[in-house]
Amino acid sequence: MNHSFFAYIFRMRYIARWALMRNTRTENVEEHSYEVAVLAHALAVIGRDVFHKDLDPNQAAVAALFHDAPEIITGDMPTPIKYYNPDLKTAYRQVEAVAQDKLLSMLPPELAPAYEPLVRESNREIRRYVKAADKLSACIKCVEELKMGNSEFKKAAEQTMTALKDMEMEELDYFTEQFLPAFSLTLDELQ
Repeated sequence: MNHSFFAYIFRMRYIARWALMRNTRTENVEEHSYEVAVLAHALAVIGRDVFHKDLDPNQAAVAALFHDAPEIITGDMPTPIKYYNPDLKTAYRQVEAVAQDKLLSMLPPELAPAYEPLVRESNREIRRYVKAADKLSACIKCVEELKMGNSEFKKAAEQTMTALKDMEMEELDYFTEQFLPAFSLTLDELQ
């Protein structure tokens, strides 16, 4: 039997993000997932090494790599639409669950248990770090677009910063104070 799970996973590069926004640089789900993995790992390292929490940064990074896998089937639903009202949010979660089932059915039965918690984001603590990293990635995208003079992202940047603060995660506060300002700098200024 031919299993197509990984062939589907590698199609993340064809799913565009920020569909409702004019972008100076397009972004796809594959590169976004990589960024979220780097950020989830960083947040978990900060949690572990700065705030002395019992966290596994590697687990956070791997979970982040798969956090948007259902979008291979559903496409990327823009946040303003996805969360427009409770009925739409519930309907999208149901569609996402069907997509998760479909992806997992593409694995041999002996491998499905290893990927199920990743595709379904079933570890609540890790999911919190991945969600924070996902929002942080969006914030960085906004900073980069604004740096390029794209005022289209001004409101999104404000909303994203508010959402980050509302998460009340000391790891996020640490990252935004220590690392986020550098994303506004040019290459020459970084040195």
